[in-house]
Amino acid sequence: MPQKTPFALKYPRLVSPLRVGNLALRSRMCSAPMGFPYITADGLVTNEMIAFYELRAKGGAAAVTVSEAVTHPTGKSHGRLLSLYADGALQGLTDLARAIKRHGAIASIELNHGGMYSEMDIPQGSRDFEIMKYGPSELILPDGKRVREMPNELIDDIVASFARGAELVRRAGFDMLMLHGGHGWLIEQFLSPAVNKRTDKYGGSLENRARLAIEIIDAVRAVVGTDFPIELRISGEEKIPGGYDIAGAVEFAKLIDAKIDLLHVSAGFGEDGFAVTHPSMFAPHGANVHLAAEIKRHVTVPVATVGGLGNPAEMERIISSGKADVVCMARALLADPELPRKVEANRDGEILRCLRCFTCHAERMLTQTRVCAINPVIGRELEGRFETPRGAKKYVLVVGGGPGGVTAALTAAQRGHSVILCEKRNELGGALLSEGGIPFKRPSLDFIKTREYQLRQAGVDIRFGAEVTPEFARRVAPDAIIVAVGAEPIVPSIPGIDGQNVIFAAALPEYATQVGERVVIIGGGLAGCETAVHLAQIGKMVTLVEMGSQLAPDANPRHGPILRGLVEELTKVYLNTRGVSLSAAGLVARTQSERPPQKPGAVIVRGVEFPRVAEFLIEADTIIVAAGAKPQRAISDALRFIAPETAFVGDCVQVKNIREAVFRGYHAALDL
Repeated sequence: MPQKTPFALKYPRLVSPLRVGNLALRSRMCSAPMGFPYITADGLVTNEMIAFYELRAKGGAAAVTVSEAVTHPTGKSHGRLLSLYADGALQGLTDLARAIKRHGAIASIELNHGGMYSEMDIPQGSRDFEIMKYGPSELILPDGKRVREMPNELIDDIVASFARGAELVRRAGFDMLMLHGGHGWLIEQFLSPAVNKRTDKYGGSLENRARLAIEIIDAVRAVVGTDFPIELRISGEEKIPGGYDIAGAVEFAKLIDAKIDLLHVSAGFGEDGFAVTHPSMFAPHGANVHLAAEIKRHVTVPVATVGGLGNPAEMERIISSGKADVVCMARALLADPELPRKVEANRDGEILRCLRCFTCHAERMLTQTRVCAINPVIGRELEGRFETPRGAKKYVLVVGGGPGGVTAALTAAQRGHSVILCEKRNELGGALLSEGGIPFKRPSLDFIKTREYQLRQAGVDIRFGAEVTPEFARRVAPDAIIVAVGAEPIVPSIPGIDGQNVIFAAALPEYATQVGERVVIIGGGLAGCETAVHLAQIGKMVTLVEMGSQLAPDANPRHGPILRGLVEELTKVYLNTRGVSLSAAGLVARTQSERPPQKPGAVIVRGVEFPRVAEFLIEADTIIVAAGAKPQRAISDALRFIAPETAFVGDCVQVKNIREAVFRGYHAALDL
């Protein structure tokens, strides 16, 4: 037998155990609280929910924290949340805890109360009861709704409800619990000087503002005992006007240090702090780690960090440098629930990295479902257990190596089919190749590289420079063809569109070195806006011209506001403006705005002033065209009825996004 190289851990600190109270975490990688909306109307656990959390336990997370369990009828903050006060809650919670624990993970659950944000963001028609909003102080929310000051009797009842909830989850078999004291929910509302204006024992000094948190911790400890770990989640800073900063968080952490077993440090307050709590693709990875590091210097309990984490090398540095004791991941474990096990086995090259695209959050807003752009299993974990077994082994030809094609090819191969993947270019990626060279889009290309590695491991025959014609397909004679040939750029009918200074956004990586200092981008959709941000960030003077009245209407409702804010901050924007002609001097444009001028002879569009004339010149060295794309239907139609089974996937059907391509590619392979 040939001698094998001894196994040596690549990330020894990241996979080392940690004692939390009387428990031992198998590693430093934990699954942060993630809500799962497939809950009954009265807040009870479902089998779909159990399968969702169990997947993270199977993937090797040291602890899996269920989110968000409401302890009191006045505390339901958004959508469908677990209820710890509903009749019949115990059975489902017990099954959920057992499902997590049977894979070696610690089962934890987050207890929360929404305070003044209770009943926020619930779609019209889904309210099951109306409640009055209570917070630390009387105020009017931005939506005009009144918040009443919470009376002391209600405070006492809510404190008692946390204790009852804690007693219930311990009885159900959970190993520990988390108290949510951050993100603008009730405990943080009382802690925050921005919203807590009380003059009684719960307001004023830090000790008074921290009183509710301490009363809840003490009440919970009284019922669970000293052998049941309590984790407290806080925001290391609020980043709102009048809110507390890191110094305030440190002082609060000192007050509760001896009362808890793990301190979980996040950031942000409420809806306005969404991008702080959930760092976007434009933020550095580990954007909130410095908060945990500073607090850790002043406390004795282990400290967890969270927010945009998922790179094993980075997480190893966080642990080994002492900035935190635990790294918690949410979106990263949607993209790849097996991330912890892959790290433990030195298979980090196989990890699918989160794109930080906010598809997961946006779908919960839009459809009350949970999905992931690159992992089609999310949201159908239970359904996936009952997939139809593969029938006879088939010879499958996949045409196109974009996200839909690679997903289809890999899924078909994993189900035992023989697969050829043909890509006419010399690399996989499809439409994602246009994002090469954009740092905040790097995970998209990492996704393709990881899939290519997995395709080769699965035995897929990848053929580059192979354009599939009907004649080629007939010679191959497959049992099934999956067509994923993508889309092609829309070429506007504008004089000068073929000029030497014109680059189509899809080809930008190829011509990146030719981009001049002054850039005009035609098209303010998602691609045009992300291109504009990138070029502005590397120092180009960017002007964005959009014929419509809104930037990036095709962006999801979580990513869109952040993207639009950056575009407006970093570039000049002309809305309701159409390109008339292109030349070496730049773009001649015509405004279509009917907005009245702010002063004689001028029109203001998004803060940009230009003469109120029929046409005007926007000077530019380079013009980038991001006018959208259209399906390559001629190519796909030519491949119909060549094999007994044919499926069409991704942009060649309808130009949408990576999630749609991956989802359809996955299911096209399952249908074989």
